[in-house]
Amino acid sequence: MDNEDGLVCAYLQSQDGNWREVNWEAVRKWRPGDGLLWVHLDRAQEPAKTWLQGESGLDSVVADNLLSEETRPRALEMNGNLLLNLRGVNLNPGADLDDMVSLRLWFEPERVVTSRHRRLMAIDDIRERMARGKGPRDAGDLLVEFAGRLVGRMAPVIEDLDETLDELEDQVVAGERLEVRTRLSGLRRQAIGLRRYIAPQRDALSRILGEPIDWLDERHKAHLREISDRTMRFIEDLDAIRERAAVMQDEVANRAAESMNKNMYMLAIVATIMLPLGFFTGLLGINVDGLPGSKDTPWAFAAVTAFLAIVVFTQVLIMRRLKWL
Repeated sequence: MDNEDGLVCAYLQSQDGNWREVNWEAVRKWRPGDGLLWVHLDRAQEPAKTWLQGESGLDSVVADNLLSEETRPRALEMNGNLLLNLRGVNLNPGADLDDMVSLRLWFEPERVVTSRHRRLMAIDDIRERMARGKGPRDAGDLLVEFAGRLVGRMAPVIEDLDETLDELEDQVVAGERLEVRTRLSGLRRQAIGLRRYIAPQRDALSRILGEPIDWLDERHKAHLREISDRTMRFIEDLDAIRERAAVMQDEVANRAAESMNKNMYMLAIVATIMLPLGFFTGLLGINVDGLPGSKDTPWAFAAVTAFLAIVVFTQVLIMRRLKWL
């Protein structure tokens, strides 16, 4: 369905439990008792704003939240209804994974209103299940579907980060540094960005469990508890990835510093050896009438050269004794 009119999709549940897709006209005609209605909106479109603020009958606080530009994950119970903000991994082509997509949700016993700006693959998963006749049975099931699908879409992303980190670890062991440092920085940034929203999302899901919401039964809460626990495991995985990446960055930096120190050490040794040689050759190269002893003693130059070799040999022995070599 074209969402230039603000309606991404809308579904109405019939008495037999099946879902059928409906349009704006059916949404506007809906009244409590007509069946469970789910309305999914593109909050950036003007028709969606008009319906939320003037035709939906929602409180202004709820409407403003569904239209807000930036929200962190949270849950708020309002007179037996539920206002919820969740985040999902941005799997759109060309997007950064840590640039998470926000999903705003409003739950009533017979109506669910959600809004987003960028596409969420988790929503497509739910729509596909509805088309196959395996959609949720009530508002509680729909809440579990939203939370579960959003969290489920995170699993492959975090697994990919972990596998990438394993590959980089192998490259560090193999001695590669330049490309590894750049990739480690990017991977660590992704882990931090994902954790920034996943952590409060887990808190929001946990808070729902303690709210007095009649349409959430123990079965729903058991599922939400499992989703919350799974989210916590993802947070722990991201913490581990971030810490491993930091350790590997330190290892790369230490190896680079060690290599540089080794090179500087060798240069210092060469400079130390060449210093007395430079002194003597400079002394012998002064602008006088020939080299000392060159006229009376033909072997004088060879003797000086041998003396310089002895000096170098002596320096090496001294350095070895001092454990500089």
